[in-house]
Amino acid sequence: MESLRGSLLISSGGLYDPNFRHTVVLVGAHNADGALGVILNRPLDMTVADAIPALGDYVGSDEALYEGGPVQPTGPVLVAELDDPELADLRVFGNVGFLVGDLDDEILPHIRRARAYVGYSGWAPGQLEAEMIEGSWIVDPAHAEDVFTPAPELLWSRVLQRKGPEYHRMSRMPFDPTMN
Repeated sequence: MESLRGSLLISSGGLYDPNFRHTVVLVGAHNADGALGVILNRPLDMTVADAIPALGDYVGSDEALYEGGPVQPTGPVLVAELDDPELADLRVFGNVGFLVGDLDDEILPHIRRARAYVGYSGWAPGQLEAEMIEGSWIVDPAHAEDVFTPAPELLWSRVLQRKGPEYHRMSRMPFDPTMN
């Protein structure tokens, strides 16, 4: 399978795993060793200042902290749009990349915008490919507007709708279809 780095994984309507129901995942790496990314549309009910004050200068103290996924749920990941994408620890697409570990203050002037996540989403070798065959994920190219959307709660529906009429019905599916 071709690398999905820089793509969005949109959970299909049939994916009921609570870790990924109605999620949009930005894939940061995908190769023979597996895949990793962050969930873009799960803001937590806390600010960066409340949870990780040291990241406040990078993203804004009043910005929401996001749940990136179930792996290492206390480990911070910064997704940033940078003046120079080579400054990223993991370049994803365009000028967007992941910054992990201790951040050097010298990078601060090169950050155009950023979001802070705790945890990440990860797949073992072959696991994501198997989930793709099962129909758990729909793939679409990532855009910076997706990563930094001001309305993350609408991202899943919005990305499905832009894929075309065959996805419009799914985009209106409630989180819990039994409540329909």
